[in-house]
This record gives sequence, C-alpha cells and structure tokens, in this order.
Amino acid sequence: MATLRSLASLGTLMTRASHARIWPGRPYPLGATWDGKGVNFALFSSHAEKVELCLFDTSGAREIDRVPLPEYTDEVWHGYLPDATPGTLYGYRVYGPYDPRRGHRFNPHKLLVDPYAKALVGTIRHSDAIFGYRLGAAREDLAFDRRDSARVMPKCQVVDPSYAWSQDTRPATAWAETIVYEAHVRGFTMQHPRLPPPLRGTLAGLAAQPVIDYLKSLGVTAIELLPVHAFVDDRHLLTKGLRNYWGYNTLGFFAPEARYLSTGVIAEFKTMVARLHDAGIEVILDVVYNHTAEGNHLGPTLSFRGIDNLSYYRLVPEDRRYYVNYTGTGNTLNLAHPRVLQMVLDSLHYWVQEMHVDGFRFDLAATLGRDPDGFTPGAGFFDAIRQAPALQNVKLIAEPWDIGPDGYRLGGFPPGWSEWNDRFRDTLRRFWRGDEGALPELAARLAGSADLFDRHGRRPWASVNYVTSHDGFTLHDLVSYNVKHNEANLENNQDGQTENLSWNCGVEGPTADPEVAALRARQKRNFLSTLLLAQGVAMLLAGDESGRTQQGNNNAYCHDTPLGWLDWEAAERPDNRELTQFLRRLIALRRAHPVLHRRHFLHGRDASPDGIADIAWYAPTGEEMKPAQWQDPHARSVGLFLNGRARPDIGSDGTPATDAAFLILMNAFHDTVDFTLPVLPTGAGWTRRLDTGEPALADPGMPHPMGEAYALPGRSLVLFQMVEAG
Repeated sequence: MATLRSLASLGTLMTRASHARIWPGRPYPLGATWDGKGVNFALFSSHAEKVELCLFDTSGAREIDRVPLPEYTDEVWHGYLPDATPGTLYGYRVYGPYDPRRGHRFNPHKLLVDPYAKALVGTIRHSDAIFGYRLGAAREDLAFDRRDSARVMPKCQVVDPSYAWSQDTRPATAWAETIVYEAHVRGFTMQHPRLPPPLRGTLAGLAAQPVIDYLKSLGVTAIELLPVHAFVDDRHLLTKGLRNYWGYNTLGFFAPEARYLSTGVIAEFKTMVARLHDAGIEVILDVVYNHTAEGNHLGPTLSFRGIDNLSYYRLVPEDRRYYVNYTGTGNTLNLAHPRVLQMVLDSLHYWVQEMHVDGFRFDLAATLGRDPDGFTPGAGFFDAIRQAPALQNVKLIAEPWDIGPDGYRLGGFPPGWSEWNDRFRDTLRRFWRGDEGALPELAARLAGSADLFDRHGRRPWASVNYVTSHDGFTLHDLVSYNVKHNEANLENNQDGQTENLSWNCGVEGPTADPEVAALRARQKRNFLSTLLLAQGVAMLLAGDESGRTQQGNNNAYCHDTPLGWLDWEAAERPDNRELTQFLRRLIALRRAHPVLHRRHFLHGRDASPDGIADIAWYAPTGEEMKPAQWQDPHARSVGLFLNGRARPDIGSDGTPATDAAFLILMNAFHDTVDFTLPVLPTGAGWTRRLDTGEPALADPGMPHPMGEAYALPGRSLVLFQMVEAG
C-alpha cells in the first residue's frame, strides 16, 4: 500500500560502503559516549529495522561516512567507533515502515538528531526537506518524501565531559529561605553596559562579575532560567521576522542551546554554574519535558518522530496518525513508555550530576503526571523521581496545569514538590486593584495557602508565590495597562491572556501625569511588599525591580529584541533606582526574620508563652476580624499579625530561632483609613519598618502607641514591628 514502505522498498536511498572501523559496542549508556579511547553510540528504537550512523566533516556540511550500527540489544541499536573522538559530528538515519495510521513515520531520507546529544552544531535551516511527507501534497502527511534533509539539519557533536570543578559547593539553600529570580539568559544581559558585546546574551555574560554582583546586591538566592535546552525557532515566526525567544520548543534535552554559548563549548555552562555557586546563588532550569519541537502530524521530522514515533509520543488510539495534544503545541511526550521516562530521568540526572544545577521548574507539569487514566500524584514520573537518589535534594517546581481534561492541578502534586501558585498572583492583583470581596482569599494566600498545600507533610514552601512571571505583564505594565497590546506579535492581538486583572491607575500606557506616576510607583511597591512578606517561596521576575516594560505586550515569547530584553539604561533613572533599592531593603528584611518565611503553616493554634497566637487578622477598629467582616464585599483594608515567638522555627544553624512580632497593614482603598493599632499584652508600641508610601524610610521615628489610630494612606502597605514592654 502507498502509505506502508518497508525497508526493502527504500532502495532508491543512497547507500555506500563504510570505511570506518565499527565494533559491537554496548547498549548502555544511550547517546554518544567518549571513554578516552573511542566513542560508543547507542540509540533506542523499538520498531526500527535498521539504523545508520552518519558522520560529517568538521564544518557539518558534508557527510563523510554512513555506518550501520551492527548490534540490536534490548531494543537499543549500538556500535563502537574506536577512531572517533570528541568533536565528531554525527546524526542518524532510521529505517522502518512509513505508515502514519499505525503510528510509524520512519524515513531514512531525514537526518535525525540523537535524543541524547550533549551538543548541537548549527541550526535548522527551514526547508521542505525536513518534513517526512511531501509538503503541499493532497494526501498531506500520508505522502512520503524522499528529499535528503542533512544539509539543513544541525549536527550532533561528541563531547568530552571532563571539567575541573575544583571545589564547587552547592549553596543548598533551605526552601524556606529561598527567593527565586526568574530570568532569560539572553534578555538579561543583551543590553548590559558593563559587558563586552561578545558576552552579551550568553551564559558567559551571566557568569560575568558585574552581573553576579548585581544579583548578590538584590539578595535573591536562586536564578531560574527560562529554557536553555536546545530548541527550534518556528518556521512561521521566522517568516514574520520573529523567533521563538522564550525557548519552549525543545529539540534536545541534554544539549545547551548553542545561541547562548559565546565559546561554542558546553563547559561555558558549567563555568556559569560554578561562579553563581561561589556567590551563593542556586541555578534552577525551566525544563520542557511535556512536548517537543516536532509539532502535530503535519510537523517536521527532526528526531523522535523519525526514530520511533509510536514509542515517543502519545497517539490517538482510534487513529495513530494523530497526536494527543495536552500541551497546546501539537504533541505530547509519552512518559508512560519506560524508555521515554528513562530519557527524561537521564536528562535530569545529567543536568544535576554533570552540570551541577540545583533544581528544575517543569513546564506544564500536569502532563508529566498523566497516566493512561489521567493525572495522578502516583504517576510513574513522580514515583521515579522520588526513588532517584541523585534527585532527592533537588528543588522541584511544577507549573501545575496543562490544557488537557481536568488539567488544572494546583495543590495536587505529591510531597517533595513546590508549585507555581497562580491563585496567589490573581488574588494580589484583585486586592490591590480594589476589587470587592478579596479579603478571605487574600488571607489564605498570605498565610501560605494551607487550604491548598497543608497535607501529606507538605510545608509552606510548596507554594511558589508570584505576582508576575515571563508569561504575562511585567510589574510596570501591570500598573500601566488595562488591556494587552500584542500587536507586535502579528497575530491581530488575539494571542495572550485577555484578562490580566491589571489596573492602569487612570491612564492607559505612558503618561507624564505626576499623580498617576506616583500612584503606579506605590502600587509596584505594594505588590513587591505583599509578595515578600507572604508565607511561602517568593519568585520575582527579572527587571520588575527596575521598571522593565514590554509596552503592554503580555506574550512577548517571539521578541528577541529590546522589547524582551532588560533595559539597563532605564534602570538607572531615579524612580527605577529607588524601586530597586526598596526591593533590596525588603529582601534583606525578609531574610533577617524567620517569622516572614515560616517552616510550618500558621493556623492560629500555636501561641507564645504570653498566650499570643502565631497569626491573627485585624480590622481597622483594632479588633480581630469577625466572620461578618470577612464577608463584607466592601472591605479593602486589613491587618496581619505574625508572632515570631510562637512555635520557634529552626534556624540555619539547626537551633530554635525565635523572632520579633510584626504587623502588616494593607489598604486598597483610594482614601486614607484610620487604622487602630492592636493592643497586645506584652507590647509597648509599634515601630514602622517599611512603608510603601515612604520608600526611602530610614528613621521610623518614635514608636506608635498601641491603641492609637494610625492614618493609613490609600493604596499603601505599612510594616510595623512590635516593641516589647519593659
């Protein structure tokens, strides 16, 4: 039949006699492994009939040999080249049936990337040749294509993994003390004035001393990098003059993205990690194991599809021509297959053990927890990680949703995981916008979201709190735009979230009105303060501290331009420098006081020796909130009391750590509220420590007496510390 092409029917494919010495080799480890004498090649494919190793010259332009792998053991094709060395460029051609309706898409005319390649040389040059079918044919992907794709494909490179790590020490920051800074390797440094141009936008630039000094000065403890795995620029974006800037389009799960390497050598990544570790900063990678760059049934044949489509992807059972799409990208990796699960675990181990990273943020992590019957915290992926010794002390962060059935799984991940808490984000946005009825949800989120996470021994750090992330408005745009402005994406402003829960403070976009500018600046400080004073893990978006704007674009995934980069020159403006300094003080305050990042959930059941509860909520009357007040839709002002002497936490030295007591007053009304400061048995007064209305507060002045009515300005937050009596 026309759609079924066996090995015997592919005689038109060019064949040649190999001149390379080839030995049987071993089926493990998978990938290309240099042992100091030669290179072992091993490739999993359950359904292939033949595998050829293709070798290329040093430019990658000319195929110089084609070597059939001689052995097939436990569904792994393997061979050993005693004359191969690090630097060798290679790819694979895999033979087997081309029968999409049965799930098979073998086409040896297509050069394939090794899923375990540690480095890629060159980029995909988009051409019709990378498709396994005749693009434009009436029968679409059922029509077989014989064009050779080797000239337009990147080549895999054999690497020497040796690296002088010296005495690299992982910071091993406790979860409770972690403050995450989400950044893009390229965008963070592309316009940095103190970096030489060749280092800008690279891993070496991220490791440069001026950049590390800046991160240390902020006080963050971990940098979370948007995808650094090798990825593909979508053809449709390139035709528009755009590109896949964020990188959520993975081609190789072991290879660093080549455009981030100033040297072209993967040791650059290791050096970056080592230098950040020296500064006490952990490295967390945003990883995309839910799908690949090959898209749906009409996508290109780059790697997995041509190696063993039926094994690597989830296919529609009724017609295996089509892909299950839980991810919105056209395909879903099949982690129910043991070899695919092994690939993901091997990738995680590689980045931890060889590259020394400290954690991972898993994109669309609900997909990873889907067994055949749906999402379950007992999925094979979660069990495999739990049982892997090398991953026990690694930070694991889930984006707890996908677009599949019942895909929103916030709070549903197993012990040992933390989760992006979008309900925290949305609640803070509603509260500071002044929405009605926000107080009950606000209380739950600021206290660590125990309603979502307090089960199975999980702790407050299961909640990764954030107000902004790469996906959505920046902090500046959150207070400057009511609607998205994504026209530059050339999708008729149809992409990106429509509802952002934002408020422009009275004017859409840039303004010269000083009152609007002052209100926006105060709102930024309100958001940052509420985030850093909440229980759980705080995550900041790079550039929010310095007024970074995307001009109202809430989906800048395709802009590798100043729109997506940090503007270091604008960061030096007085208003932005003031915001940066305010954040530094805020982070220092949080890190100095354990009560602001508790290791246990606060339920009001624990008390200090004087009988004062660990947490309490106060109304503007100075009395504890009553049920009716929580339900008042017009209430927009509340006080949060945190008692650092109730149930002492364990300090960094392992001993019990008591702390002071704090009162956080928040007012989302536009007008001033007279807030009576609570009267507590052992307190003599309240001293201001932080005030979003006075960002440069240095002298808190005399303590305010307990029971005094404090004039709390509209749209502001004030942090008080209790002065002990006597």
